[in-house]
Amino acid sequence: MALAAELDKQAKGPANGGLEPLSRLVADDLQAVNRLIVRHMHSPVALIPQLASHIIAAGGKRLRPMLTLASASLCGYSGERHLGLAACVEFIHTATLLHDDVVDASDLRRGLATANAVWGNKPSVLVGDFLFSRAFQLMTADGSLDVLRILSDASAVIAEGEVLQLMTANDISSDETAYMQVIEAKTAALFAAACRIGAVVADRPAAEEAALERFGSGFGIAFQLVDDVLDYSALQAELGKAVGDDFRDGKITLPVVLAVQRADEAERAFWRRCLEDQDQRDGDLEQAIDYMQRHDALADAMARAREYGASARQALESFPDSAAKEALLEVVDFCVDRAY
Repeated sequence: MALAAELDKQAKGPANGGLEPLSRLVADDLQAVNRLIVRHMHSPVALIPQLASHIIAAGGKRLRPMLTLASASLCGYSGERHLGLAACVEFIHTATLLHDDVVDASDLRRGLATANAVWGNKPSVLVGDFLFSRAFQLMTADGSLDVLRILSDASAVIAEGEVLQLMTANDISSDETAYMQVIEAKTAALFAAACRIGAVVADRPAAEEAALERFGSGFGIAFQLVDDVLDYSALQAELGKAVGDDFRDGKITLPVVLAVQRADEAERAFWRRCLEDQDQRDGDLEQAIDYMQRHDALADAMARAREYGASARQALESFPDSAAKEALLEVVDFCVDRAY
């Protein structure tokens, strides 16, 4: 149970200070979810729990399962179905991280060596598949076709988003529409599903399901926009991430899209060399940040994040005031404020 204790410690740790109201609200449930995660990672194939434990113990906010727990609380649910489904959501997320790190050839995640850097690509992909399978076992154990449909649809959309991101990478002609399609699929889909199933288990009306789905989607988009801005910020170091990972990978995020749209020909040549040709030299990241600041690309991307955050907050207006509602509203504010 050492891993479960470590997960509980992370959930209460100082790195999650901005999530304190949400963490406090779901603390007992999250401990139960952590125990479920550890139990369902078990396998007689020793490498599977070893590798899965590595990425799960590497940290993270447990934000997506906390959204499921808090959404169920918001809807007045008092059973235990939300626990298994929150674990399911975390398994889906963790599986996508394992696959992402392989696709991106990443060596570090949250300041620690990635699973693929330690064990190689093949074991990472296969353990990611194992975690997806565990997620579907948890879905079927819940017994709800609605839950199965919502989470399986989200899993399919996430995969589509990964492929779409591959298609747009290293292509500076990619526009904002393509970028939004990527983050709506890669990030917002799971946020939306994680929130919506909180209403499903509570057997709430369709209007409340839809409201929580809108909340999760708006929050997920805001969250990803902020992440993409932070990739060009010194604050990344404080979050345990390297500055400029997206730049080095040639990812076309909104700050890049806006900077390229507003660039002169010399600047476009720079972006083409760095992102399309992947010919990056000393000082290029600093030059990219300078161009983004010159054209207000980072500030405008943050403004867009605030718009989606406001949309997420608005989606909860129909719910009565409660500790759960307040915690969910505060976590949106924390998401946007973490860029400062």
